[in-house]
Amino acid sequence: MFTTIGNTDTSTTTSWKVVLPFYAYAAIAFLVACLLLLLSAGDFTGHYFHPHTLAITHIMALGWGTMMILGASHQLVPVLIESKLYSNVLAYISFASAAIGIPFLVHGFYVFDVGLHTQCGGILVIVAIISFLINLAVSMVKSKYENVHAFFIFTATLWLLTTAIVGLLLLYNFSFSVMPKNSLDYLPLHAHIGIVGWFLLLVIGVGSRLIPMFLISKYNNTRQLWWIYGLINGGLLAFVSAFLYTANKSLLTIPLLAVGTAIILFGDFCIRSYRQRIRKKVDEQMKVSLLSILMMLLPLLSLAIIITLLIFTIKENISLVLGYGFIIFFGWITAIILGMTFKTLPFIVWNKVYHHLAGKGKMPNPKDLFNNTIFKWMSIAYILGFVLFTTGILIHSIPVLQIAAALLFVTSLLYNWNVIKLLLHKPAMS
Repeated sequence: MFTTIGNTDTSTTTSWKVVLPFYAYAAIAFLVACLLLLLSAGDFTGHYFHPHTLAITHIMALGWGTMMILGASHQLVPVLIESKLYSNVLAYISFASAAIGIPFLVHGFYVFDVGLHTQCGGILVIVAIISFLINLAVSMVKSKYENVHAFFIFTATLWLLTTAIVGLLLLYNFSFSVMPKNSLDYLPLHAHIGIVGWFLLLVIGVGSRLIPMFLISKYNNTRQLWWIYGLINGGLLAFVSAFLYTANKSLLTIPLLAVGTAIILFGDFCIRSYRQRIRKKVDEQMKVSLLSILMMLLPLLSLAIIITLLIFTIKENISLVLGYGFIIFFGWITAIILGMTFKTLPFIVWNKVYHHLAGKGKMPNPKDLFNNTIFKWMSIAYILGFVLFTTGILIHSIPVLQIAAALLFVTSLLYNWNVIKLLLHKPAMS
């Protein structure tokens, strides 16, 4: 399927040996994050700066979201720029560095020992990002084809590198005074560069290509996408300036309005793609992915309330901030990955197993390589778990949080069931 984007030359397809380890790692990370959530559900009635909360957040951000995105990007970018990936070796270095660094980092947060091994974990994550960035940059330079989606991915990776560097400085700041204030004071800066600069920019850049493609839609509007690109990056630069150089909280409404306008424009892009689709039937995987687009509005609304309260009351609403973070990592980001995994991974596995057998007999469709009934039960458990956990945070109910965490753990088990089924698939031709 990836090879049908713009260029049918299979020479632009990245080897499955590069891509599949990222998918497998991300699936395990999601399982571990949900298990820790189940074991630490009661901690979500307290402050967000808690060792267990920090550990779970970084598994979700790095092990789950980032590893999945890096894997998919190694597959997608060469097709977008109509040129081969520059180096498989750099891709392996990127995977190995992140795969080793993330557990060091997460364990350090979980036991709140931010010493040498945690700092080494942070450095390895930066090595992984730089390896990916070099690979991406050289691949784009060697290509003669400019693509707006590739610019989204490249810029998002620059923001990810910035986020990781700031995060590493915050780690060192616990032991040495490398920054003017306490590390806790810089958490909003670290978090929002990562959430908006990395996840939002990249999800919109990739989603604006994949959603029309999977809907088989005729809609395309490059000018609209460049406006979205400018609004997000301009809004983020305005946020960084307001955060570092002024104490006036009302100025935070400027980046909020810029990013909010970008999300509305992206919503309009998706609606137009949906209306102009050729394939009228929308499968469950696309429904979950489209649900994640709607979920973008939830953190935006939460952030607007948080900023309003900061302007008028000064005091921070801890539950609202916790709910805001949960909605982003377990809501918006998780929903789009749950849906897109089973729109992309089956095609990668199909190419791995059946590509060389083309014309030698009847072959299954990619969508037949995983269990759709398991996917439906996973979706139900996920939506119930997500809604209940968010409610539990806001009403401070430990029983509700524990029930919801159990449902999310079931979600991760069912997700891994289907991913393992795909990864272990063998040819079954008649």
